[in-house]
Amino acid sequence: MGLKNTVRLSELDWLRVILIFAVFLHHVCMPFNGDGWHIMNSESSKLLDDIMVYFEQFRLPILFFISGVGSVILLSKVSAKKFTLDKVTRLLIPLLIGSLLIVPPQTYIENIDKFQSYWQEFPKLALNFETNHLWFIEYLFVFALLAIPLNFIFHSRLGSSVVSSVEKLAKFKGGLFLLVVVLISVKIYFSLMFPSDDNKIENLSSSMYYFVFFISGMIFIRNNNIWQAIREQRLCNLIILSLSTIIFYAYYYSPDLSEYLSLDARWSIWWLVCCLVAWSALLTILGYAQYYLAKTPKWLHLSNELIYPFYIFHQTVIVVIGFYVITWQTSIPIKIMSLFGLSFIVTSLICFYIIKPFNVLRFMFGLKPNKTKVAVISDS
Repeated sequence: MGLKNTVRLSELDWLRVILIFAVFLHHVCMPFNGDGWHIMNSESSKLLDDIMVYFEQFRLPILFFISGVGSVILLSKVSAKKFTLDKVTRLLIPLLIGSLLIVPPQTYIENIDKFQSYWQEFPKLALNFETNHLWFIEYLFVFALLAIPLNFIFHSRLGSSVVSSVEKLAKFKGGLFLLVVVLISVKIYFSLMFPSDDNKIENLSSSMYYFVFFISGMIFIRNNNIWQAIREQRLCNLIILSLSTIIFYAYYYSPDLSEYLSLDARWSIWWLVCCLVAWSALLTILGYAQYYLAKTPKWLHLSNELIYPFYIFHQTVIVVIGFYVITWQTSIPIKIMSLFGLSFIVTSLICFYIIKPFNVLRFMFGLKPNKTKVAVISDS
C-alpha cells in the first residue's frame, strides 16, 4: 500500500528548510572549530568542535533520504525522460553555473597569498570546475539518475519483496532501527576499501554511504505502514537515539586505544557509532516531524523554494565575509554571531532580490520559471 501521489508531505518541506539552515549554521562555525577550513580564526574552540561533530552525522543523510522520497514521488507523476530533463535543469545546470561562478571566490580567498587580483585569476579558477560545497548537488544528480532504474526494480517482484520485508520489520518497536546493520556494513566495507575523506563522487566510502539513505527514502515512501510506523514509534526511536548518543560520545572521549586495537579497528568502531547516531536520528527526527510539522504555512512555500539557491550561495558568502570577520579583535562568540547575521542577511537578499524576480537567474540556479511573469508575457 503506497502513499498517494497527491499527498503533500509537509514534514519534508519543514525538514528540508531546517536542515539546510543547519548546514548554513555549521559552515558559519567552521572557521572557529580548529578543523582546518577555507578560512580559519587564529583561536579555536574545542567545545564547538565537539558539538559540531555530532550534528554533522545526520544533517546531510536526512537530506539524501528526503531526496530519495522526492524522486519516487516525481517518477510516479512524470516519465523517465521528463524526470531526467528536470534533474538536468534543476541540478546539473546549477552545479555547472555554481562551479564556474560561485565557487571560485572561495578558492581565491583560501589561497589569496598565492594569487594576483581576483579578476586576473578568475579564468583559471573557473576552469578548475571545483564543486567544493556543491558536491552535495553532484551526488543528488547522480543518485537521481540511478533512481530511474531503481524505481523499475522496486516495481518488480524482487523490489516488492524488499519493501514487504521492511514493512514486516516496521511492525515491531525498534524494528526499523535494525536496518542500521546494512548502513554499518556499507560504511565500514567501503571506508576500508576507499580510505579517503573527500567528497568526490568516485570516493565510494562517501557516495555509497549517502546512497543508502537515498535508497531508504525510496523504499520507505512506498508503504504507508512503514511511514506510519516511524511516526508511531518516535518515542522508541528517541530512546535509541539517546543511547546511541551516549555510545557516540563515550567512544569520542575514550582514552587512546592504539595499544589494544589496530588503526582499522579503531576507525571501524568510529564508523559504527556514527552510523548508530545517523540512522536513529533519521528515524527520530522524521517521526517527530510527522507528528508536529503536519502543515505547511504560506511562508514555508517561499522558503522551500529559495532554500536551494540559498544553499548554493551561502558558503561563498560566509567565506568572503568571514575573511574579514576573523581579523576582528574580539571573542569567538561575537565573531560567530556577527558572521551568522551578516551572512544570513546577504545570502537571503541575493536569493530574494536578485535570483527570485528574474527568470534567467531562476533557471541558472535551479528554480522553476516565475509563473506570474510568464502569464503577463503570454497575455501581451
